[in-house]
Amino acid sequence: MKTIDKDVLAGYNAGIEKNRLREGLGLIELERTKEILRQQLPNPTKSDFDPAVVYDIGGGYGEYSYYLTSLGYEVHLYDISEKNIEMSHDLGVEYGLTLKTAEVADARSINRPDNSADAILLFGPLYHIVDDSERQLCLKECYRLLKPNGLLFTAAITRYATTLWALTVYDKNPLLDEAAFYDMLEREIKTGDHIKNPESRYRGMGRSYFHLPDELKNEIEAAGFCDTDIRGVIGPCWLIPNLDEAWKHETKRENIMQIVRLCEEEESIMGLSTHILSISRKANHCGV
Repeated sequence: MKTIDKDVLAGYNAGIEKNRLREGLGLIELERTKEILRQQLPNPTKSDFDPAVVYDIGGGYGEYSYYLTSLGYEVHLYDISEKNIEMSHDLGVEYGLTLKTAEVADARSINRPDNSADAILLFGPLYHIVDDSERQLCLKECYRLLKPNGLLFTAAITRYATTLWALTVYDKNPLLDEAAFYDMLEREIKTGDHIKNPESRYRGMGRSYFHLPDELKNEIEAAGFCDTDIRGVIGPCWLIPNLDEAWKHETKRENIMQIVRLCEEEESIMGLSTHILSISRKANHCGV
């Protein structure tokens, strides 16, 4: 298997993931994703002795893992970054909860039995695994792990994410004035390949792959999944000035979320969301 970009892994091992979902557009991403999970997941306790099992693969330091654990799910967290798994234990202390599993692992090879999960969260691997055939390995591993009719929740970054970010900070960070930065943007919009140009001052995300919504759906269903539903879980709302301040007010926060819900399935605006979420099913009639 091809390795994850060393700059990407170094960033995660430096702890950059910590609090990403607790500020800025991460606030919207976390809130709407939690709503969708509550709506779509099976009941957390099928019986007192048989809780629903969720694998959080590429789950960072466990924000979603601990949230689902608090609802009664049996959650197993896997991430390729040792630092993220280390930080997950600290988050457990904050929540006063313990995960069933918190282990370093590659999303393309998880040491769990076939047909053992009721649902899988795949909220990072598909944009850090840059080769299409390797992404298929990851998706087919999820297919193997899921029980029949199990649910796969997959996150992706849209091809316009870096461009939109650069436009919103242009007054403070004039990267758009650089030919090298523009060349990077042009490549990722046309091909999905996000590759930092060494001649640019851009210091953001390392080598990654950014999806178009239909492309994400096609990749997932090529691995055997069915009924894929794509959502723009942030919508245009991350463009709100001083989002962190607005989020502190209950009425403003709900107004923001109403717009997210209103726009999230509208294909013509989905690219503005920066992050998209798919919900797919492993059904008996759609084998690999």
